[in-house]
Amino acid sequence: MQVISLLDATATRSLGVNLGRSLSAGSTILLEGDLGAGKTTLVQGIGEGLGIIDPIVSPTFTLINEYREGRIPLYHLDLYRLEPTEVTALNLETYWEGIEVPLGIVAIEWAERLQYKPLNFLSIYLTYSADNGRQAELVPAGAFNFGSLKI
Repeated sequence: MQVISLLDATATRSLGVNLGRSLSAGSTILLEGDLGAGKTTLVQGIGEGLGIIDPIVSPTFTLINEYREGRIPLYHLDLYRLEPTEVTALNLETYWEGIEVPLGIVAIEWAERLQYKPLNFLSIYLTYSADNGRQAELVPAGAFNFGSLKI
C-alpha cells in the first residue's frame, strides 16, 4: 500500500497521467471514493497519459465509455447507478480479460459495487477533505504490475 498526498485536482490528474504512461494493457484500476473525491479527474489523467485526445467524461448514464485512439485502449466504467446484482449481469470480465475487446486499461469508478474482481488489479481509494486536501491510497492485489510507474 502507498498513500499519496494530492494538493489539488491538478495533482490528481498528474497521478493519472503517470498511470496512463506507465501501465500496460490488461491493467485494471478499481476506483473508490466519495462524490467529488477525484475519480473522474484521475481517469482523465490516465487518458491524457495514454495520448487520448477525446474528452474523457464520466459514464454515469452510459455505464461504459471506450477510448481506443491512445497508446492502448481505455475502458472507463461507472457503476454508481447500479446495484451489485445488476453489475454482475454486465459480464465486465470481458474487458479485463480481453475476451471481446482488445486488452487495455480498465478504470472502474464505484468499484465497491463489483461482486467479483479480476485476479490482478490496483485499488485506488480517493479521499478529500477541506482541511487535508486529497489523498490517494494505492493498494495492488494479486500480481498487479506497476510497469514503469514512478510516484
